[in-house]
Amino acid sequence: MITELVHQKSCKKNKIVTDLNTGEIACTNCGAVLSERVVDSGPESLGMTGEEYQTNSRVGRKISLKMIDMGLSTIIEAKDKDATGKGLSNENKRMFYRLRMWDRNSRSASTAKSFQKAFTMLDGISAKLGLPEPVIEQTAYLFRKIAAKKILAGRSTAGILCAAIYITCRMTNTPRTLQDVANAGNVNKKNIQRTYRFLARELDITPEIYHPTEFVTRIAKAVDISEKTERLAFRILDLSARNGVLESKNPMAMAAAATYLASVKNDERISQLKISKVSGISAVTIRDRTKEILKKIGGEING
Repeated sequence: MITELVHQKSCKKNKIVTDLNTGEIACTNCGAVLSERVVDSGPESLGMTGEEYQTNSRVGRKISLKMIDMGLSTIIEAKDKDATGKGLSNENKRMFYRLRMWDRNSRSASTAKSFQKAFTMLDGISAKLGLPEPVIEQTAYLFRKIAAKKILAGRSTAGILCAAIYITCRMTNTPRTLQDVANAGNVNKKNIQRTYRFLARELDITPEIYHPTEFVTRIAKAVDISEKTERLAFRILDLSARNGVLESKNPMAMAAAATYLASVKNDERISQLKISKVSGISAVTIRDRTKEILKKIGGEING
């Protein structure tokens, strides 16, 4: 904007041209560059083969936060030659030697190493949990934010990453339990709980609590119950929410209890032990939550 104003005041001849090679809009009279990196709004050339596609494409790969350099990698060749094959001058050789050294040192920095370890683990854990791409990107952003606050020192990278994944799942309403994340990351559940509370306090975030209905379909498919029983489980949880039964309760435990109660009402023989193995909730807890539901809304449930 400032360049345009200076150009309009100083240059009497206003002959503007566009350089298609560099993407610059400049004045032919004074040489002032009015705009840089102009975006070509023309249609893309569609190649049928992979080689044609790479040749015709005007863009590189997408920027991703889960990559150490976000997909903007730098490659400095070891040869001291320019694009035409000619040797560089002594001054340029020294300059490129320093650039290579800085690039190598930046890759071996402690932050880069922690990113490399964390994002490699993120790919593996996300594959086990079946996380969508937006959740993975949000997790990578959260991990970078944690690293920027310099609170990684002295703490397990795996524990921090698993806690970040769980926080992101809560924030994006992606139903994954703490035990799911612990199993996928091979990290102790109590360690993730402790790290989760620490990060929530440091980052000043309060993720939303899961609703039990988000886990009903998962349990129903695992134990192979009918759709009628699944709908009844949803109805039981809806009645429980209206009567305040769900408050301060584990969402997965309430979903397991509602599913078990619905199967009993519809005469489907699904044992508490089977639901316990699928949900990760003990059979004792399922029985206790079932009793609480029956005590509050037992008369309103109809199969």
